[in-house]
Amino acid sequence: MPRQPPMSAAEAEQLMEEWNEDLDGMESFVLEGKKFVRLPEEEIGHFFSGDSYVFLCRYWVPVETPEQEEGEEGGEDVPQPEQQEEDFQCVVYFWQGRDASNMGWLTFTFSLQKKFESLFPGKLEVVRTHQQQENLKFLAHFKKKFIIHQGHRKDKPAEPQPSLFQIRANGSPLCTRCIQIPAEGKLLNSEFCYILKVPFDNDETNGIVYVWIGRCSEPDEAKLVEDVSNDINPNGSYSVQILNEGEEPENFFWVGLGGQTEYEEDAEFMRHTRLFRCSNEKGFFTVSEKCTDFCQDDLADDDVMLLDTGSEVFVWVGPTASQIEAKLAIKSAQVYIQHLRSKGIQRKLRLTVKNKEPYKFTCCFHGWGRHRQQAKQFKGLGWVF
Repeated sequence: MPRQPPMSAAEAEQLMEEWNEDLDGMESFVLEGKKFVRLPEEEIGHFFSGDSYVFLCRYWVPVETPEQEEGEEGGEDVPQPEQQEEDFQCVVYFWQGRDASNMGWLTFTFSLQKKFESLFPGKLEVVRTHQQQENLKFLAHFKKKFIIHQGHRKDKPAEPQPSLFQIRANGSPLCTRCIQIPAEGKLLNSEFCYILKVPFDNDETNGIVYVWIGRCSEPDEAKLVEDVSNDINPNGSYSVQILNEGEEPENFFWVGLGGQTEYEEDAEFMRHTRLFRCSNEKGFFTVSEKCTDFCQDDLADDDVMLLDTGSEVFVWVGPTASQIEAKLAIKSAQVYIQHLRSKGIQRKLRLTVKNKEPYKFTCCFHGWGRHRQQAKQFKGLGWVF
């Protein structure tokens, strides 16, 4: 089966417009301590990996007016009931950061959810979503300004450090996110745009925001990154400097990234990446493809995953995957490579395990960071990594 084609910009804009036309209102909450409080207006669109959020969305739902049956008279002396032309439906999105505990979900189910159910009986749907696994309709409400910071929103470091954000869309412009990544020069790539926020003299109130535009980046993303930089610098206390690749100043920019270094100049993998899950949880072995908007947390500890990067096919072995799954996954990868070779497409086979992934593997995942749990060393097949 061929790779899923990317959604066009026109189709994404149409869906975004339709879903936002249906949205009558959205109320936002964030977990503080042991209770949910309203999220300040200026923080909507900003998410922190260590926090949990709740969004109550009210949608208009058109109601079909029943047609008058044949032979039925509608004279003036016969009162006609008023026809309701619109109804509404409420959807609660619970968003959990990848570093947040499940306490937020428990707090929500025993507090806000019960309150919402009493306010909207029979009209409430609850959708639990995790970081970078959001559905398209939810993402559409933020109009491509979906910013994910590391840590907690209330964290105040004693010594403010430079922060680097990367804008990237996976498979569709609707899946555009701006995610904080380690402030390291080697993570730059000429096909993407970045925002580097550099504080002055350990002072968080002023500094420089660099908007770095890769020479091979899409024009739409270049325009978007400038808009997002204003959201990252809401009060304007930092000066903003737009940089085209190759125009970087020698002082604060490279210092903020730990020194000038080499980085990738293309992201060819973006046009080829495919992620497959190999599992025998149903009693038989299956290989199923993830959507193009996959993330690091799709790598399940008890499964084996196949990642096609466009030049290599990685077999990623989870720490609790069975030997049978691993052996069958390797065989599946060999069959996959052989099928591509019959079409004149070359791939190399590589093996890797959790916490030992090379950069050629991790660069295919937007916002790659540390895994949430330490993996056990895999020795099931006698492999040494």
